[in-house]
Amino acid sequence: MKHIGFIGLGNMGMPMVENLLNDGFEVSGFDIDETSLKKFVSLGGKPVSFPNLLTLQCDVLFTSLPSEKVVEKIYFGEGGILNKHTGTVLIDTSTVSPDLNHKLKNTADKFNVKYLASPVSGGVIGSKNRTLTFMVGGPKEVFDEVSPILERLGKNIFHVGERIDSGTTVKLINNLLIGFYTAGVAEALHIANKQNIDLDSLFDMLNVSYGQSRIYDRNYNNYIAKSDYEAGFTLNLLLKDLNFAIDLANKHQLALPISEELLELYGKAVDDGYGNKDMAALYERVKDQSSIKSEGLL
Repeated sequence: MKHIGFIGLGNMGMPMVENLLNDGFEVSGFDIDETSLKKFVSLGGKPVSFPNLLTLQCDVLFTSLPSEKVVEKIYFGEGGILNKHTGTVLIDTSTVSPDLNHKLKNTADKFNVKYLASPVSGGVIGSKNRTLTFMVGGPKEVFDEVSPILERLGKNIFHVGERIDSGTTVKLINNLLIGFYTAGVAEALHIANKQNIDLDSLFDMLNVSYGQSRIYDRNYNNYIAKSDYEAGFTLNLLLKDLNFAIDLANKHQLALPISEELLELYGKAVDDGYGNKDMAALYERVKDQSSIKSEGLL
């Protein structure tokens, strides 16, 4: 399998494409953003005008897309990639709802197309450094077929189960925990500020204590310490995934009161204009809200 297709040449997709090209794969791709396409071409990629052309050329076709709406358009819309039989293996690395996973699988089965739902974790850094975690749901024989390619892109490759939404379920649990950790870091550091504790020293101490977490490390060292919240993973995207997780819980009639409060917290942060910033910016929102409260405006 030497010819790979890629739809979605953004923060996650482009580094994966670059790694494949560096490994000698032929990569054809599609994106609506002209700047991304120009960079793709400069790396040695071959652009196409319509997504469905990739199913005529490629052995394996990845999609890395920002929302369910875009996923549905790429798979089912005019010029979409899942409107007829193709021998191309389709792998969606986007985080979508379990319902959409099943809709895609049912359509793939109708056309006798191989499809895997494989959300990833590890962020932009993981995409660049080939350390992504792939959480794959779908037929084991299809997983085995594409594993050599996945191993070029990630460090931790898991076949979660035959059920198509099994990998998505794990990803939603993962991101629910990320939501908890991010909120906890934001509020804990705000206490430290008020007590005049140096935040760098605090990190050094907690990093060798049970308060350590990878999200604390990520959010503090990459964003909070630099006061730079250029998005790696936006609050908008985290809120989307939290909604999917709560929807899944509601289908099973699970009572998750803390998770529901967390969802409300992130919803308000997005409403307050933080949505396009990295999720670590919740720290700034916590500080801002605290200032408003102390001034008696809440």
